[in-house]
Order: sequence, then structure tokens, then C-alpha cells
Amino acid sequence: MKKSFLKFSRIQRNGIIMLLFIIICIQLLYFFCDFSVVENQDPAKQKWMALQPVVDSLKKEKEEYVPKIYPFNPNFITDFKGYKLGMSVEEIDRLLAFRKTNRYVNSAQEFQQVTLVSDSLLKTMSPYFKFPDWVNNKKSKPFVDYSKSKFEKSKPKIVVMDINDATQEDLIKVYGIGPALSERILKEKAKFGAFMTMEQMQDIWGLSPEVIENLNKHFEIKTLPEIEKIDINNASIKELTQFPYFRYALAKEIVIYRSMKGGIKSAEDLVNIKGFPIEKISIIDKYLKY
Repeated sequence: MKKSFLKFSRIQRNGIIMLLFIIICIQLLYFFCDFSVVENQDPAKQKWMALQPVVDSLKKEKEEYVPKIYPFNPNFITDFKGYKLGMSVEEIDRLLAFRKTNRYVNSAQEFQQVTLVSDSLLKTMSPYFKFPDWVNNKKSKPFVDYSKSKFEKSKPKIVVMDINDATQEDLIKVYGIGPALSERILKEKAKFGAFMTMEQMQDIWGLSPEVIENLNKHFEIKTLPEIEKIDINNASIKELTQFPYFRYALAKEIVIYRSMKGGIKSAEDLVNIKGFPIEKISIIDKYLKY
């Protein structure tokens, strides 16, 4: 007699029931328990992450920011404001020099005649021009042509000084030089004892080509100053390094060269010294004695 496959023994039935119970328990644990792993973050990192929305907001504000221009009287425009509006240094200078003659521009047309700004730049600036009420209400008068040729004739004549006699007040009068740059120029002169050529202005940090050009218009080396020159054949390494153009390594090479060659006779010998700044020889030569 064959046994039915659909019948289970007591032990088998208990096993099936136990298996079903385990499956149900696992399902309940899956739905009601949180198995996500908690990541331990650095407190400093959490602090920066909390500030990220603020940073993103500031970036967005910066990208969307459009500077607002308020109405202004163009007769009192400053260097900085003129630069921000797109005017060149020459255009600003023309306006400032015109104002020094105690005259005023009273319309956008006169502003262009004085400064010689382009039509496109005038078109962007003129909507913000604000002239006094009496200017707008006054009776029309014949327009005075302040062309470049007439205007430049009224410029005061520049008195050229010796750069070595210039004081800080003299330097500040040059357009583009303020208290900081003027003090830097005087400190550079003190390091050398005196300037020997206006080319030395190019070695002063912070002086732009435009400012150097203005300096050359107001100053020059009228007479070579009397200074204590460096005895290139007898000065020690320490004494040589006190000269601004000589570093320790170069001073050492100078001493080695003069020892091997029996001395340095002229500026032509300087070219043969290892590491010597050849482009500065014409300046350095003025501070040496052989």
C-alpha cells in the first residue's frame, strides 16, 4: 500500500509551522526596524554643510547683483567713479584740468566737448547726469566750444624738478601717486643714497607704466649726485650685499671673479661674472668705482 504524498508526519508539520513563523518574524523586522547605517561625520564638516545653503544664497545674490548708478553732477566726478563708468585716465584728466580753471560743464554736449568721450560712452553716462536747477532753467546761451586744442592751451606749464630733490608733497602732486607710493619712492632713494637715472622708477613695486610716464614728465636727473660709491675691488661680501642689486650669491661671485682675474677694471668685466644682472649694468655702473 502506497503512502500519500500529501500527508505529513507530526514532526514535519511542526517544522513547517516553525518555518512559517520565522518567515513572518523576518518580514515584520524588515518593515518595522531601521537598518540604515548612521555615518559618523566630523563636527567641523557638519558645521560647514549647515552653512552651504547660506553660501549658495550669497553666490546667487552676487550673480544677480547689478550695481545701481545714482544721478550725479559730472562736474564733481571722482577718479574712481570715472574709472567705474568706463572713462580713460586722459578723459578724466581733461575734466579735472578744466575744473581747475573754475569753469563748469552744463550739459552732456559740453561734457563730451571737454572730455572727448566717445558717443557710445556718453550715451550710457548722460542719463545719470544731474545738473543744478538753475542750469536747467536758465535762458539758452551760445555754446562755447571747448575743443581739445583750445582746452590744452590753458593747461598750466609743468615745472620739471630733480627727482633727488623731490619731497613727499612734490611726488603726491603727480597724478596716480598717493602717500603710500610717494613714501615707497623716497625709501628706494634712501637705499641707494640717490637716484642716478629715471630708469630706476621701473624697479619700484606698484608703479604702473602710466604713473612712470607721469613721473618722467615732472622729474628728471638734472645733475648726477655726489654719493659714496662702492669699491668693487676691495669691498667685502657683507659690504657688497648692502647694495640693493647685489644678493649674497652674486656678491660671492664678484669676489671670486676679482680674485681670479686680478681685479675688475670696468663695466665690461661685469658681463663675465656669473649671475650678474646684465640688463641693469648701465645703472649699477653709476654706483661703482674701479
